[in-house]
Amino acid sequence: MDRLSIMLTPVTGAVITGFLVIVMFSLGFYSWIAVAIGAGIGCVLAWPAAYIVSRRIKENDSAWARRAPDDQRRAALRAGLPEV
Repeated sequence: MDRLSIMLTPVTGAVITGFLVIVMFSLGFYSWIAVAIGAGIGCVLAWPAAYIVSRRIKENDSAWARRAPDDQRRAALRAGLPEV
């Protein structure tokens, strides 16, 4: 589980939905169905897009280091919180 992707999910969902609704309106589809289709696609693609953004942020962050699974378990026992 990636906590950063959970925080990014509403933002990416809003961006995807807004983009799709603007595209629909610019193509001449002025109905609630066009907005509903954009919202549905935005809801479906929100978490996968947020996960991809989260992975890219963590790959480019020099301060973030991924731990080995054994080190994660030991750190989780010490801190009381799981490492993500």
